[in-house]
Amino acid sequence: MAPTDLTKLRIYDTMVRIRTFEEEIARILETKPAEIKTPCHLYTGEEAVAAGVCAALRPDDTVYSTHRSHGHYLAKGGDMKTLAAEIWGKATGCSGGKGGSMHICQPETGLPGSCAIVAGTIPLAVGAALAYKHQGKDSVAVSFFGDGAMCEGTLYESLNLAALYRLPVIFVCENNLYSTHMKIDKILAETNIRIKAEAMRVPAQTIDGNNALTVHTAARTVVENARHGAGPALLECLTYRWRGHVGPNYDIDKGLRSQRELDDWMNRDPIKIMENLNVMPQEDIRRTHSKARKEVEEAIDYARQSPHPNPDQTLKGVWRNAGE
Repeated sequence: MAPTDLTKLRIYDTMVRIRTFEEEIARILETKPAEIKTPCHLYTGEEAVAAGVCAALRPDDTVYSTHRSHGHYLAKGGDMKTLAAEIWGKATGCSGGKGGSMHICQPETGLPGSCAIVAGTIPLAVGAALAYKHQGKDSVAVSFFGDGAMCEGTLYESLNLAALYRLPVIFVCENNLYSTHMKIDKILAETNIRIKAEAMRVPAQTIDGNNALTVHTAARTVVENARHGAGPALLECLTYRWRGHVGPNYDIDKGLRSQRELDDWMNRDPIKIMENLNVMPQEDIRRTHSKARKEVEEAIDYARQSPHPNPDQTLKGVWRNAGE
């Protein structure tokens, strides 16, 4: 079944909000680098994956993210003001100003956490799915990770356990062709990610990660299947990050990739692809962008005006004391 017009509008709005936020963070990193202390791994260019997948989820489903987590956070309903405050290291941040860009969370909207360790949250998603099954819930867990996670043993252990117990977990590989600064064929002897999941008896498919409606249609199918007992699935979403591995630069000057390659992928802009499908009138498109700019401005103003964490609270929330 094709996505409804309302779903298309929601997906488009989410992508614009993510893009506007990320590009403003990039601008600040370029012009006022001292203002943001935390390393920022930007999501520009990959918006269709987060928006398409999360539009297929319910509020009680959970997503587990990576060091490149802003897009997942916003797509799952995370508050932009508290995200900005976290990036600024403020007490009002979603992690209390202690986590920074790579350790954001908002459990109440279905993002229990993100982690800077490659593949670090994949087992957590599997654990959540195991809990849902034991509890008799029909909730689904989603694990987002990059192609670099294909080098980590914990991924294969997680695929095996999920398949063995038919757990309601969806593995979403955002294959942007680079692991940190290395091309995928420099680190993987076999670059066909789909067949690696299938070898573990996890159904998998490779899709266009820059087409949000393609992502959403695939995600909705596997999520609903998992919700009704079909077990796990893997979606390999072919996409591309415009910015470098970390920070606002494009990494062209480092000789890590070519300008032509970047231009080719920028011409496949997920937002432009959506606009070319005529999902809304031009006036509504302009209104969506204007609304997003205002939201981003307000979020960054909120972050700048928020207080820094109280040093006396440094260890609060670091561990759970007995009896709490």
